[in-house]
Amino acid sequence: MSDITMAQLDAIKHQIRQYNHQYYVLDDPTVPDVQYDRLMQQLLAIELAHPKWVTADSPSQRVGDQPLDSFQQVQHAVPMLSLDNAFNGDDLKDFDRRVRERLHKQLERPLEQSISYTCEPKLDGIAVSLTYENGVLITGATRGDGSRGEDITQNIRTLGSVPLTLLGAGWPGTLEVRGEVYMPSAGFNALNASLINQGLKSYVNPRNTAAGSLRQLDSRITAQRPLELCAYSVGLVSEPEALPSQHFNVLLQLQAWGFKINAQMRRVEGIEACLDYYTYLNQKRDSLAYEIDGIVFKVDELALQQHLGFVARAPRWAIAHKFPAQEEMTRVLAVDFQVGRTGAVTPVARLEPVFVGGVTVSNATLHNMDEIQRLDLHLGDSVIIRRAGDVIPKIVRVALQRRVANALPIPQPLSCPVCDGPVERGEGEAALRCASGLSCGAQIIQAIKHFVGRKAMDIDGLGEKQVQALVDAGKISHVADLYALNHAMLEGMERMGTKSVSNLLAALEASKDTSLAKFLYSLGIREVGEATARSLALHYGGLSDIASATLEQLQLVDDVGPIVAGRIVHFFADPHNLEVIAQLQATGVKWPEFDPQLVQENTAKLPLTAKIFVVTGTLSSLTRDDLKAQLQVLGAKVASSVSKKTDYLVAGEKAGSKLSKANSLGVAVLDETQAIAMIQSLAAQQDPP
Repeated sequence: MSDITMAQLDAIKHQIRQYNHQYYVLDDPTVPDVQYDRLMQQLLAIELAHPKWVTADSPSQRVGDQPLDSFQQVQHAVPMLSLDNAFNGDDLKDFDRRVRERLHKQLERPLEQSISYTCEPKLDGIAVSLTYENGVLITGATRGDGSRGEDITQNIRTLGSVPLTLLGAGWPGTLEVRGEVYMPSAGFNALNASLINQGLKSYVNPRNTAAGSLRQLDSRITAQRPLELCAYSVGLVSEPEALPSQHFNVLLQLQAWGFKINAQMRRVEGIEACLDYYTYLNQKRDSLAYEIDGIVFKVDELALQQHLGFVARAPRWAIAHKFPAQEEMTRVLAVDFQVGRTGAVTPVARLEPVFVGGVTVSNATLHNMDEIQRLDLHLGDSVIIRRAGDVIPKIVRVALQRRVANALPIPQPLSCPVCDGPVERGEGEAALRCASGLSCGAQIIQAIKHFVGRKAMDIDGLGEKQVQALVDAGKISHVADLYALNHAMLEGMERMGTKSVSNLLAALEASKDTSLAKFLYSLGIREVGEATARSLALHYGGLSDIASATLEQLQLVDDVGPIVAGRIVHFFADPHNLEVIAQLQATGVKWPEFDPQLVQENTAKLPLTAKIFVVTGTLSSLTRDDLKAQLQVLGAKVASSVSKKTDYLVAGEKAGSKLSKANSLGVAVLDETQAIAMIQSLAAQQDPP
């Protein structure tokens, strides 16, 4: 830091003030939080090295920036300070060491004595202050700059999670409760879906949406937004003796008085337990019903908090340990177009590599040309990308103020990037598609990969590279060619030793005995997934009846609407497809056919008939496919998405958005143990065959 100049320091301060203005006043941040945090850490490091350079107007000496002028101002009786940040385990250990050393000096408390901490998920929302007089809500205010906020009482009153009158008894005459207003993920997704259906612009993230919703001048708009409040502390209290002496117990008392608190919070002993909790919650993060960006660790004993006190902008007794950033800024170097199994031509952004969400990302999906136009994306643009857990990285916003003068728009492809055939866009569809069908090399390879998959014909030993090599060598040109392969054709090919060849040929032979449902699924008919294929098989019992069914007849089958029915009719009307099916049957591929009426009569007697299940997340004792099969044996229908019609969601580890949606719809949720117990109990009640 010795070579830094005052001019450079002033430039950093100016940039932070600009970011503060965009974030707090304009409600339109231009950089992700992680980039702001880095700049603030740089400023703090410089000022630590040069204490005489610290000025009263430095961003390090204040909490935020000026609040909006659209609302009346509220002076906070007790300042709403921000928190210092820890970005790794060493930072957190340093915080704990400073706490113990300061208490040792002040109270002669043994230096080695551990500290009790309250651990709270750091919700990604907007901080507010609620003041109650004699148990009645009087004022609601935003944090603002920490000293003054905005009076949003009318808007706060619209939140169902905010008690207008405190429950129970024993609350002090004046009680200021502080909390975070946030928007749960399911509510945010539903709001965006509604906006898109109306042809309106969607929101970027739940945090900014919550902030904007809370600052509406018309409280009727706020009332329509799915906002919640979670209490995390108190401010001004007229009779402090009315509250417990530990922070954790204070939160429990607030819960008794009618406030929502975070169910994930914990009280632990010592810094190692804090680090263990960090690991636990970071792994659980993506399955939560709301977004968090870290954990707040607070010294639990309020008396110790008083002794520790504050620095200029933050308490010495609390720190926020940030999770790896889920948003980062990078640059779009190029946009390529890929062709999928169904011919969909999908744009993919090639990015300057950037570390986000725990991995280095160099590609991001763009979905379709509509998404490119919605983002107004140009080549060379700086963009903010988001990656949450295992979700494919996505571009959420273009930093238009950083666009270079010669940035070029991204043109729509006029031909297939693989076979150079024509591309088309169906009525009502967002995706472009290659019209060449199975004569397109990309679709051939993807169709074969789908055909040999475990959920389809289950042919082990054929990965993407082997399929590509066989197609390139001219040994296969469609799925039926697989069954003509022999030792002479395979030996000598890369990755094909004698044992591998024997195993593959054995797997091909074994796959010939299949079921009608699996065979239908393996054909790769657009929008005919496992559940739909099974419904078709159960309804008709034979392939010829499915192939000859009309649009109207097909729509009598569960899961089959007019679009899917049209896909099925179109597939079986194609002579090439019928020829491939005939060739497959000629090679010995077969399945049992049956009387669907008898199956339906027997199915109606099963204990889970008419019950709809969805299975999500990672299971430990069996695969999701195995669990689905066991449910289906008992008559259940296993769907791929959660809806109001869903009876049960079976949620494994990292259940994600499906769990959030199930909770929002009131769907019953079973964990793996409960689901297996249900299956075993019902199976035991069945009559023996």
